[in-house]
Amino acid sequence: MQHRLAGRLKLTALLCLAVLLAGCGVAPQGPIDGGPQPIADPAISAELAPFYEQEVSWSACGGERSYCGTIEVPADWNNPQGERFKLAIAYRQADAAKPLGSVLFNPGGPGASGVTWLKESSEQIGTSDLRKNFNVVGFDPRGVGASEPKVKCLSAEENDELYYGASDSPVGSQQEVADTRAKLSKFVEACVANTGNNLKFIDTFSAAKDMDVIRAVFGDSKINYLGFSYGTYLGTVYANLFPNRVGRMVLDGAIDPTVDEETQDLSQLKGFDQALRDFLADCLENQDCPFTGSLAAAESKVANLLRSIERTPLNTDSGRELTVWGALTGIIMPLYSQDWWPSLSQGFAEALKGDGTTLLALADVYNDRGEDGTYLSNTVESNIAISCLDSRASTDEKVMRANNQTLVAASKILGRYWQFGALTCEQWPFPAVAKPDSFSAKGTDPILVIGTTGDPATPYWQAVSLANEVLSNAQLITFNGEGHTAYGQQSSCINRTVDEFFIKNVVPTEDPDCS
Repeated sequence: MQHRLAGRLKLTALLCLAVLLAGCGVAPQGPIDGGPQPIADPAISAELAPFYEQEVSWSACGGERSYCGTIEVPADWNNPQGERFKLAIAYRQADAAKPLGSVLFNPGGPGASGVTWLKESSEQIGTSDLRKNFNVVGFDPRGVGASEPKVKCLSAEENDELYYGASDSPVGSQQEVADTRAKLSKFVEACVANTGNNLKFIDTFSAAKDMDVIRAVFGDSKINYLGFSYGTYLGTVYANLFPNRVGRMVLDGAIDPTVDEETQDLSQLKGFDQALRDFLADCLENQDCPFTGSLAAAESKVANLLRSIERTPLNTDSGRELTVWGALTGIIMPLYSQDWWPSLSQGFAEALKGDGTTLLALADVYNDRGEDGTYLSNTVESNIAISCLDSRASTDEKVMRANNQTLVAASKILGRYWQFGALTCEQWPFPAVAKPDSFSAKGTDPILVIGTTGDPATPYWQAVSLANEVLSNAQLITFNGEGHTAYGQQSSCINRTVDEFFIKNVVPTEDPDCS
């Protein structure tokens, strides 16, 4: 049941999807001399100094200007003398001979690998002007990708059942909920068995503290940061923890950290519902659209299709079945970007004829599942591990039932499949991390917050709230368009505004209202 297992906070920017389609990087080469040097900071305590002043052994990896290494951080920041985690880190060297510094970026998730991005798709990060003037730095947050410990739970075959399998009972029924709880119990037990009790330290607040070590390792007195989607939450947490160490920070596809889980869930549902209707309206204007008639008629046809797949899964060219949960994921994935809308149109055209091949392929992209049945990353597993430490929704039966009614009423197509999201973290054995009373981050330099009016995953109102109500020193940048995140894509207005901020420290005096 995809939505319950990962959809709640799987806010990875569409950047991650490009990684899956990119070719493999150049084979790693030997170690190199030089590279970034740590900065000594007298304000850092003696017990933390070994982390902040560590030197990295860099090796060439990926593209010709990319280098990889590892750093060590405390597993438990409240006990720096205890066990250590090893984080994978990489950077793309600036094109300019004398760069302006470094920009640390996070592509989203939680659970997306910054190192994979640097190795395989560094030319897609930001703009050429950003890459010319800054070293671009990526890392795998604790629990993610090549960092150790890596969240590991089920086998590939068991993941297939968890992400794509459907209960024999009707959606939302007591028996279906019981089946979901049983699957999640098996998942949680496997996570603990295969990853260990260090799962309790794989949270966003700890990752933000790790980022401050990365800042020091790269010799920067202040951090320059580019966060997409979940990366905006990570950046906001960092700014709140270390306001005087914030340099030029850009948060694109913003999350309001003060909103509770139930509100986030409803907000995201409404965002994808609107994106689906925008897709259908656009589709109806094109000759190759599999739908005809009015928008209401097209919506009814999609709803009926999903109900039909609930009863009878579709066959695919691979021999696998497309269940309703695979179909739902295959519909949601291309709503992240208009570039994927033709694929969604093709998926609907096939599904209406009884063929689930394209929708299943789109679901596989979302879940990082390779054609050979293996999973290309631990994105979904680490997403759940991190999300369950960051926040929890109530699993009180009355509360869930009330939330379900609200969700079903909010979207006549998707609401039925958005129910019981709280079950994902219900059995997680480690408590959620306490949040501060405020995320205002008083004392920071100006922060740019980008919101896209048609963003389904992080709806625009959250960027407005983060910039105007939560952060004490932020400027809202609006992109009037569709899709999830905006910088480095088609809007020259957005790209120019962000580049001038990073390169020239030009802060807009008002929202440029880009298109």
